[in-house]
Amino acid sequence: MAKASRGGRSKRRAKGEPSKTRVAKTVTKAVTKTVTKAIAKPGRKRTAPKASPKAGPGLIETALAAFAHEVRTPLTGILAISNLLATSDLDERERRWVDTIKAGAEHLASLATLFVDAARSEGPGLEIRQDFFDLRTLARHAGDSLAGRAAAKGLRASVEISAKLPAFAVGDPVRLRAALENLIDNAVKFTEQGSIELHVAPVRAAKGVAKGKTEGRIGVAFAISDSGIGLTLSEVKRLFRPFSQANVSIAARFGGAGLGLSSVKQLARAMGGDIVVAQRKGGGTVFTLNVVLASAAGPAGASPSEGAAAPSTQGLRLLSVEDNPFGRVVLNTILTELGHHAEFIGQGEGAPDRLAQGAFDAVLMDMVLPGIGGVEVIKRIRALPPPHGRIVIVGISGRAEDEAAARAAGADAFLVKPVSPRALATALLEVARRAAAAT
Repeated sequence: MAKASRGGRSKRRAKGEPSKTRVAKTVTKAVTKTVTKAIAKPGRKRTAPKASPKAGPGLIETALAAFAHEVRTPLTGILAISNLLATSDLDERERRWVDTIKAGAEHLASLATLFVDAARSEGPGLEIRQDFFDLRTLARHAGDSLAGRAAAKGLRASVEISAKLPAFAVGDPVRLRAALENLIDNAVKFTEQGSIELHVAPVRAAKGVAKGKTEGRIGVAFAISDSGIGLTLSEVKRLFRPFSQANVSIAARFGGAGLGLSSVKQLARAMGGDIVVAQRKGGGTVFTLNVVLASAAGPAGASPSEGAAAPSTQGLRLLSVEDNPFGRVVLNTILTELGHHAEFIGQGEGAPDRLAQGAFDAVLMDMVLPGIGGVEVIKRIRALPPPHGRIVIVGISGRAEDEAAARAAGADAFLVKPVSPRALATALLEVARRAAAAT
């Protein structure tokens, strides 16, 4: 089969532009180093209480949240570098490789979210975020993930996103994406031949939750249909129990812990919806995830187009408090592509003094640091006299639950890892607007 070309390769590389090989080696080396440290020396960055035979759900949740943060730091880099590579001059084969890397990283990020949520299932339950996000882009990314995984297994993929689907919404995009990634992964895993389809469309919000759009609420249905092994009615009844799979032979053949669907159902109900499963006509299974989101109008000048570039800003000078070497490589790569300059320090204690010495436009604050944590650093910065004490601070963490404490300490914005270049660019756009308004 002939390979399609996307315009051929450029014979001359721009001065100073890193080669794909050098970027790949940097990513591989940094990922290996970071993950090795996270596994071999989990207490290096913070002091955690020792586990005891009577360890309760709170300790387990704390340990999983710390692990999720460590995992999401390299995942941010893998996804960011993959997105940058996707904009390069690649042929069809290389583009499939990049898509496969992105799909794998997105699935790992979703697993981190699901495991933390599973630990919370015995506590007060999920704390659903209410973030403004691009709903159509999220749906397209899920479709891209499905297409990449299906192609890698020789399956046909079909994605249909209703033209009536709102461009923007308010809800929890991180957990919603995690749920979709789990359903997509299952569909691909349990399908040996044939096709997988994703249909996304608005639906009437469930009774008792909202009365449709009249109260500013919208229902959205994500239906994932596959031509796989299918399920019997008795297997369906066991499917959503924690750490349970349809039957022993399936677990032995396909693997998995049976954790995902239980967490997906928990998340769906926390978001005012549910998940249902049905047998597909002709063989296979259809999973339909329904959630209820708050409707939202798009920001001025925003475009729902997937191909649209990230919001542009004038070059900013940023102080990044980040101790992870891989995190620094990734942030510096993204910020350089966006036209910004970043200075990095590894410990929060030095941030107030460095701000007082230099002219920075904003601070990017990792919330998990050696020594004092990000919350305390933010408080110390806010205690500085103006103008340094009023600088814009963007908190960054692999743990969504850090947001409340970060904002209470004085953070202006908060990003959850894996941080996409577009999300970072959007946050910095607001920084530029504030800086312009202050002058």
